[in-house]
Order: sequence, then C-alpha cells, then structure tokens
Amino acid sequence: MSDTSETSEKEQPRRRQARGERRIAQLLAAAAQVFCTSGYTAASTNAIAREAGVSPGTLYQFFPNKEAIAVELGDRLMHEMRETYGEALAPVDPATPLEEAVGAAVDRFIAFNTAHPVFFALMHGPDIPGGITDAHDQLHATLIDRVEGLLTSLLPDAPAADVTRTAHVCLGIYKAGLELVLGHEGAERAAYVQEVKNVLIRYLEPLVGDRLGRT
Repeated sequence: MSDTSETSEKEQPRRRQARGERRIAQLLAAAAQVFCTSGYTAASTNAIAREAGVSPGTLYQFFPNKEAIAVELGDRLMHEMRETYGEALAPVDPATPLEEAVGAAVDRFIAFNTAHPVFFALMHGPDIPGGITDAHDQLHATLIDRVEGLLTSLLPDAPAADVTRTAHVCLGIYKAGLELVLGHEGAERAAYVQEVKNVLIRYLEPLVGDRLGRT
C-alpha cells in the first residue's frame, strides 16, 4: 500500500469525526434556540430537528432524546461558565476600588449569560433534567466556595458563618438581577446591569470598608 493510500485512510475517520462534531454543534445551537423560545418542557426533538434543518432521524443518530441534548448542552455551558467565574473571581489587588472589582466580576458573568441565554432557561426552568439539576447544584456549591474565598480576603476578621452568609446573599442578588437584565435589551438592559452593580456595591461597602481602594 502506498503512503498516499495510508494517509487517505487515516484522514477519513478524522473527517467523519469532524463532520460529526459540526453536526452536534448544529443540533446544540438549534436546541438552545428552541429551549429559549419554547422552554424545556414544551420543546420537542422534532422542533429541534426542524430548527437545525435536519430530519428527526439525523438527530437520533447523535442524541436518543431531548434530555440527552439538554444535558450535553448544559455540560458544555457549565464548562465554559467555570472558566468565566474563574476569571471573574480572581484575587483582587488591594488597590482596586470596590466599584471596579464588583463591576468587573458582574460584567464577566453578564456577558456569559447574555451570550448564552439558554443557560438561564435550562438552570431555572420549572422542569429541567435531573442530570442538569445535579450538575447545577455542584456548580452552585463551587461558585459559593469561590465567592467565599474572595470575601475572606476582603474580610479576614469575619467569622466563617458570616462570610458564607454574605456569599449567598451576593449570589442571590446577582441571580435576581440577572432575570431582570435578560428581560430587557439595549440601553434598558445596560441600566439594569448598573443597578445590579449598585446594589452589590452598597451591600458590600460597609462590610469591606476601606480594605479596597488603598493606594
């Protein structure tokens, strides 16, 4: 067998794999659109296939049902989300003003959620797959740990129970604000983002005091 034939045979599986990945990405993008428009409960595999421009049979080659699509979509989004909050909750330089530290963190989270509105739809819908619920609970716990770590650096003398409570309140404020942010567009959305920042800053300011913004 010639080297050319061997190379061609090796490339064929890679091309098939690449086509499969593109098809999966196409189906997940379609599912994201359908879940955002109809909600998870009302969505169907037929609607997702129609949105993707493929037959239901093609969809079933990659996913056995709607839940499998949602779980795969959720897994990919949560992986990206972990990277996002890893950046958003990086250690803060003591010279950084509180407004800047809070603003940078909120902006990164908002950018992720506005780029992927299906994340909110899947995580907060009334009837989400169990696999996503478990993964979301793990993500929430990890996020709380990261917020606690950040707050501990800002509030070194605070009891651990107080830090945990503050972390939960911060996350609760953000989640409540996010629903309002996603419900608006343009200048009004930007105004709601600023309101979320303002609430967090006013909540944290008396707790942090002058620990941030020192020169």
